[in-house]
Amino acid sequence: MIDKRTVFEIHRLNNMQFSIRQIARQLGLDRGSVKKYLEQPDITCQKKPGRVSKLDPYRDLIREMVNDYPQIKAPVVLQHIRVKGFTGEITIVRDYLKQIRHDKKQAFIRFESRPGEQFQIDWGHFGSLTYGKSSRKLYALAVIESHSRMLFVVFTHSQNQATLHRCLVAAFLYFGGTPGELVVDNMVTAVIERVGSMIRFNEAFLDFLRHFGITPKACNVRAPHEKGKVENSIRYLRNNFWPLRKFTDLDDVNHQVLAWLDTTANQRVHQTTGEKPVDRFVKDALNPLPDPLPDYRETETLRVYKDFGVRFDTNVYTVPPRLVGKSVILKADSRTISIYYKEKQVAAHTRKWEKNLRIDLPAHKEQVRKLRKRILMDRQMMVFMSLGQEAVDYLEKLTDASQPLKKTVSHLLQLQDKYGASSLIYALRKALAHKLYGSEYVENILHQEMARAVRHRPVELKNEDLNQIRLPQPNLAEYDALALSRRKK
Repeated sequence: MIDKRTVFEIHRLNNMQFSIRQIARQLGLDRGSVKKYLEQPDITCQKKPGRVSKLDPYRDLIREMVNDYPQIKAPVVLQHIRVKGFTGEITIVRDYLKQIRHDKKQAFIRFESRPGEQFQIDWGHFGSLTYGKSSRKLYALAVIESHSRMLFVVFTHSQNQATLHRCLVAAFLYFGGTPGELVVDNMVTAVIERVGSMIRFNEAFLDFLRHFGITPKACNVRAPHEKGKVENSIRYLRNNFWPLRKFTDLDDVNHQVLAWLDTTANQRVHQTTGEKPVDRFVKDALNPLPDPLPDYRETETLRVYKDFGVRFDTNVYTVPPRLVGKSVILKADSRTISIYYKEKQVAAHTRKWEKNLRIDLPAHKEQVRKLRKRILMDRQMMVFMSLGQEAVDYLEKLTDASQPLKKTVSHLLQLQDKYGASSLIYALRKALAHKLYGSEYVENILHQEMARAVRHRPVELKNEDLNQIRLPQPNLAEYDALALSRRKK
């Protein structure tokens, strides 16, 4: 009598088109047993009469422990099952662990795919690249066409969902088409959860593959031979391409690896097939790419801050200053940052991998300069600057601090009405000394140190616009100079 795990393997290999003879040879069974369990998989539920072992109630539990922790030792297993009521000795536990581990050491038959039938993919970690004072982790996604062993590799600084999709599209373009199925391991960007043979794929991944008509296939846990072709490729990349090379940035790594693919990896005689991958590769067997290709860039909705920039991946990228306070769409690949407002592109930057940078476009700086000049020509600004040098200096500091100028100046002029011009100038001088830039700071100084000016209510006119007229503060020094000149005459 065989266990359910072996029955599962019989049916899994049968689904992979293995013959009864091949299944029997791989699992160490006779062909009659294989045929019987293919026709009647539930007969394993029948129990043969025999001697009952103290370990029988705990066998499934021990198998689960070994599956979760393959190197678990007999004393640890014994501790756990004794809590559950086991009264036997450690010898029977050791014997059963040996049996389980012997059953797991099964040979497997190399499975060859038809041309264009299958791609296998896998990530590899390759240390990091340095940019200025910061560094970025470096990953490689390897994609192999299973029949020919034709290989594609792309290096990235991330393994997130958008990066996986972007790399796969690059692979499809390199091969000139798409496969029938894509073999992945249990990466979270592809497989969310699996319980036994039940697999829940990542919905974003399924939606991506739907555009290309590709069926995903997830490897079984701890079954590296199911994607052995691509795992061997990662080792080959690490041992053949990586040593003794120097790289300046991500573009340089990808430029070098593409040259290596075209001159070395896909031109060598493969050890297994005895042919060059480029000669064995059948491009016409692949499915055609959709036209147009889906947008595979990393996408985020971001708010434009007062410094007319958006924050993305530790850096600040500028947009036209008219968009301050609005939400924009940023789309990024490994080279370019594109920013859109209402479906119209408003900015494009070269992506920077060094961290904590501000990336300005000269056009945006010029727009800010013109905008500030226009604001300074506003009548209220002229009235405020007529208060003297303190007002001019404070206005300059407000501009540098990216404060809302019109709103702040309007509030300061209201404070002038309430406390008087001399008190406001005193408060501005004190705020400048303490580097406090904003009308709230000035108001707090006035509230604490100054008394309100006694002012008679002005005559109100019927035309409201006339009531809002403000006049610049007169410069009394000019009148003094005029009076002195007349006396001399």
